[in-house]
Amino acid sequence: MKKEELPSKIPVFPLSNFIIFPETTVPLNIFEPRYLQMVDDCMKNERCIGMIQPRKSGKLKKPDLFETGCTGKITSFNETDDGRYLILINGICRFKINKELNTPKLYRECDVSYKDYLEDLVEQKKTNIHSEELLKKFRELFEKLGYSIDWNDIEKQDNVKMINSLAMASPFSREEKQVLLESISINDRHVNLNNIIDTYLKDSFSNTTVQ
Repeated sequence: MKKEELPSKIPVFPLSNFIIFPETTVPLNIFEPRYLQMVDDCMKNERCIGMIQPRKSGKLKKPDLFETGCTGKITSFNETDDGRYLILINGICRFKINKELNTPKLYRECDVSYKDYLEDLVEQKKTNIHSEELLKKFRELFEKLGYSIDWNDIEKQDNVKMINSLAMASPFSREEKQVLLESISINDRHVNLNNIIDTYLKDSFSNTTVQ
């Protein structure tokens, strides 16, 4: 998608501890009426949804939002017999919220800007980062937590996709995941990912419950 094709007004889907990056694909199971309406409307237009994390403040039904999220495009759509939508979202470009819009719709919409993250539209080059040590740390942490991960699939990815996949699959807090999402470059994300997981492994070795 080109810069001029990015929609400045997008519906937002707040999900805690859930982030996506450009050039990643995630499945979503849609069943709440407000988000069924959102998908219906999206399919009539650019098919774009802003994935963003809610903060812990605000109202239960309408929590405050973090400033930065990532726009994704619906690339696959299926409806189940019980009325749910099974969709695939492909990450395109991160954004910052300018303001939330007042609309009569069940879901939330925002006016957004992409100017700080336009590099997301350029295919990220394979980096010289050595991710073997990072992968080893994640194997250790996930084993301790009893997580089941397809390591063969992750190991086949280039370093950029591997780092983003690990950031998305991580058991970190919403604030920690937000740090990873807002990391401008893949090198910054790699550094932040290492720092966060080192803290988790240290806590784990200290017999502290991993949150």
